[in-house]
Amino acid sequence: MEKERVLPIIRAALKEDIGKGDITTSALVDKFLSSAAAIITHDDCVVCGLQIAEWVMAQVDYSVRFKPNCKDGDFVGEDKELVFLEGRVNSILRAERVMLNFVEFLSGIATKTKAFVDKAKPYGVKIMDTRKTYPLLRYLEKYAVSVGGGVNHRMGLYDQVLIKDNHIKAVSYKPSAAGKSSGLGELVEAARKKNVKGTVIEIEAATAAEFEDALQGKPDIIMLDNMSPKDVKACVEVRRMSKIKTLLEASGGIDLDNIEEYAKTGIDMVSIGALTHSVKAIDISMEIV
Repeated sequence: MEKERVLPIIRAALKEDIGKGDITTSALVDKFLSSAAAIITHDDCVVCGLQIAEWVMAQVDYSVRFKPNCKDGDFVGEDKELVFLEGRVNSILRAERVMLNFVEFLSGIATKTKAFVDKAKPYGVKIMDTRKTYPLLRYLEKYAVSVGGGVNHRMGLYDQVLIKDNHIKAVSYKPSAAGKSSGLGELVEAARKKNVKGTVIEIEAATAAEFEDALQGKPDIIMLDNMSPKDVKACVEVRRMSKIKTLLEASGGIDLDNIEEYAKTGIDMVSIGALTHSVKAIDISMEIV
């Protein structure tokens, strides 16, 4: 994780929360009072965001001692003390909520990702994230996915070609008649010619016919969008028979209840928007001790 990419986010979060000052703490707590505090999880979780929390604390007051009792990626049980802090109480209280917000949110992503990874791992299937992230937090969210054992899909529109349904519609694609090419392979070739050599080219296919046509363009990846496990397995078999080395990615409607059905098909990877767009935060608190 690159500190220089994270610090602007931390500073913005602190400015949003503290503003002109913590008027409650300033009114009640002597500015020279020192004490200790503990950050504690009340849920089983994969820990993520402790380094960010330490940077938050340092931005408020670098003199506060920040001692983590575990590291990002560790699985811990409920009521585990994650961090011990010692220093000025007013500084610790000013940093409290921002530290907790990052750790709760990112640990939620890492924990959910790990649940998917554990179910897919026996089949050699990678769990990937998407661009369905909160504005300005994508870098952190994708970091949390990696901490949970997942693999990052493209960071943005600039680092990988992904020809989706709206691109296909925008260039006046219409579903083809039986036995007639839909031109998806040609779109792959056009994208390849207009990008730097080595750029990953991926295209979306929603039907078996679209998949077979796209495969002729030999893209790096074909995303099988909202297909059933049965249809995904059929596409995997077509790919095998063709001897084309295109990777296959399943996406859409995949959850913890059906991930194993998809993993068993022979698919290479599964992308899941829910890793980031609807994650449940972990219950974590800070207590003065």
